[in-house]
Amino acid sequence: MRRAQLTARTRKPFRPCSKGSGRAAGVVENLLQQDFQPPAPNRCWAGDITYIRTNAGWRYLAIWIDLFSRRVVGWKLDHRMDASLVIEALHRALGHRQVEPEQLILHTDQGSQYRATDYRDLLSKHEISCSMSAKGCCWDNAVVESFFSTLKLELDLDENREVLISPQQLQRDLAFWIEGYYNRERRHSTIGYISPID
Repeated sequence: MRRAQLTARTRKPFRPCSKGSGRAAGVVENLLQQDFQPPAPNRCWAGDITYIRTNAGWRYLAIWIDLFSRRVVGWKLDHRMDASLVIEALHRALGHRQVEPEQLILHTDQGSQYRATDYRDLLSKHEISCSMSAKGCCWDNAVVESFFSTLKLELDLDENREVLISPQQLQRDLAFWIEGYYNRERRHSTIGYISPID
């Protein structure tokens, strides 16, 4: 590899989480308890937000993943990271899925977006149960963390990228990768080496 001037692309090193103490306003119990194998589709979705650098500044990607199939059921990219970002991604997910809301658990971290009144009111209105990870513990939302790591690696979206793309190109790349590749073709060992749609 050295003679050919090739270098390996690696993931960032793993940093273990630290359990925090105390409970912020709006934080709820962890109903999931790292059980990432629900018995049927639309019983448990995990959500989170990541940030991506573009040539016009930071963009934030909110996603919802159905833990049964590992399918991304809703996502939204925006220049702001507020409650409206996760709410819009959730509206998209609810609009595309046949969901019995009273059987659905939404699992997230303790971010302010998920503790916001608008978000909690939406869940209450639809009778959706809310679950939150322990403070600072990435293992509690490992499926989404793994998704973001894979997305950034495969689309070369890490923070050290030399040439930054535009927000419009990022939107197109994400749509193609999530809807065209990840959901339809990418095989997962967790679900028997089939794609989320299969």
